Amino acid sequence: MTTFHDLPLEERLTLARLGTAHYSRQLSLVDNADFGEETNLKGWTRSHLIAHVAYNAIALCNLMHWANTGEKTPMYSSPEARNEDIAYGATLIPDALRNLHEHSVARLDVDWRESSDQAWDTEVLTAQGRTVPASEILWMRSREVWIHAVDLGAVATFSNIPQVILETLAAEITAKWASKGAGEGLVLVDAASGARYPAAPGENEVVITGSLPGIVRYAAGRGSEGVTSSTGEVPEPPRWL
Repeated sequence: MTTFHDLPLEERLTLARLGTAHYSRQLSLVDNADFGEETNLKGWTRSHLIAHVAYNAIALCNLMHWANTGEKTPMYSSPEARNEDIAYGATLIPDALRNLHEHSVARLDVDWRESSDQAWDTEVLTAQGRTVPASEILWMRSREVWIHAVDLGAVATFSNIPQVILETLAAEITAKWASKGAGEGLVLVDAASGARYPAAPGENEVVITGSLPGIVRYAAGRGSEGVTSSTGEVPEPPRWL
């Protein structure tokens, strides 16, 4: 299976930019009057979500600065600062949030466009404490915009997400469960291809079957519609991020 990480840099850039355009389109479909509505992310309104995606882009600009200059620039000064930024952003009026989004998207794209091959290979530190090449930023952003485009609750669904991103998500989420010792015995199965994505081995296997978009939606904690369980009852998935 070819994952996002196996693709040439230019193809990864294209998918990240397509995801950004897709997210921006979904945002344009949300009326200003509806920014205060709850999302499927507990405790977050659309304003929280929009602020989060915008500040995430700015945080990734910090990592691109690190990669391009060698100056160590963390994504956020602290986890508390990240949360405070989102809380503050959620208080902004809708037009200000739209402007924040547009500014952050343009700034990040400039950083991508002006980065050298050497910069993309430079190691940076993510907010989760992982040391990765700067090219990993393209996956971090792609994952962010394709999933949160659905979370905005306009018209996007997981079926709109490109197959290579869905397959990479399925593998990544189950691997993350396994690394945390969670999801013992859970196996995701793509009904169309038969591809299996096992989490940590367990005494009792629970197979969750559905379309590729369906099993990824389930694994990402966005609902169990369209998937079935070998035990008859679909369990709550473990936390991913």
